Amino acid sequence: MTHATPYPIGTPGTPWGPAEIEAWRAKQVKHRSYRDEVLSAIEPLQAAFDVTEYGSVDYAGEQYPFLVVRTRGWHDELPVMVVTGGVHGYETSGVHGALQFLREHGNAYAGRANVLVVPCVSPWAYERIHRWNFDAIDPNRNFREGSPAAESAALVRLLAPLGDKVLMHIDLHETTDTDESEFRPALAARDGKEYEPGEVPDGFYLVDDAAKPQPAFQKAVIDAVAKVTHIAPADARGEIIGSPEVAHGVIEYALAQLGLCAGITPARYCTTTEVYPDSPRATPRECNDAQVAAVRAAIDYALAHPAG
Repeated sequence: MTHATPYPIGTPGTPWGPAEIEAWRAKQVKHRSYRDEVLSAIEPLQAAFDVTEYGSVDYAGEQYPFLVVRTRGWHDELPVMVVTGGVHGYETSGVHGALQFLREHGNAYAGRANVLVVPCVSPWAYERIHRWNFDAIDPNRNFREGSPAAESAALVRLLAPLGDKVLMHIDLHETTDTDESEFRPALAARDGKEYEPGEVPDGFYLVDDAAKPQPAFQKAVIDAVAKVTHIAPADARGEIIGSPEVAHGVIEYALAQLGLCAGITPARYCTTTEVYPDSPRATPRECNDAQVAAVRAAIDYALAHPAG
């Protein structure tokens, strides 16, 4: 679906300043509870996993701890599998798919891999069902040392000591109708640019790393997810969200260069999932199941092909 929605904050052609950011912030409403829906789901996992706080933020007097869940009995000689969700807080199945994976399959790799899961990178945005953080910054363009996004900087610090021990990193996302009705218009307004409408693909797809593509790895993930939900077709131009489809359901971005989460580490295998929760052909449970299928397939492939 294509939208052309003018954005109500700011002056067209002029980037936002502090006043516009404050006006945007005032419009954000808390719709759900990070504590009740995420922290409460992590709490029982402490019986089987090591759960630690790797940072926190205080936004206008509200405290948000960042939590990481790790394999208990971590062995340094084993490869590390990283799973991240909720980089964009509104992308619900990324968060709950990561939690479901931990509950149902997190210990299935004991003795073969160290599994590290950050279920919700952006808790303030999770509560407000938004893409940006409190400062109107998209964490997923800012994963680098010294990042202006506290969520991104904390995750970079967490993963930095692991270095090349990370064999696989899968980052769980969604593409939604609100990308075109709200978030891309807001981005254009914030940056003082003209909004150019795009299309939202109906179905699941992956984003590979253009700098080090792994087509067989991506195919293994797509094949697993296709058993759970439908894969997005390319549009009439052979593209998905404006990028050429390089294989069925797969596009490529320069992950590290763009500051994207899946590009934080030098992992041989990395990908970003994109579930489409607004499809009439998908249910919330199906979206979560698709994320779990993707994580399992990604880890299984990496373990079977450690040397590429």
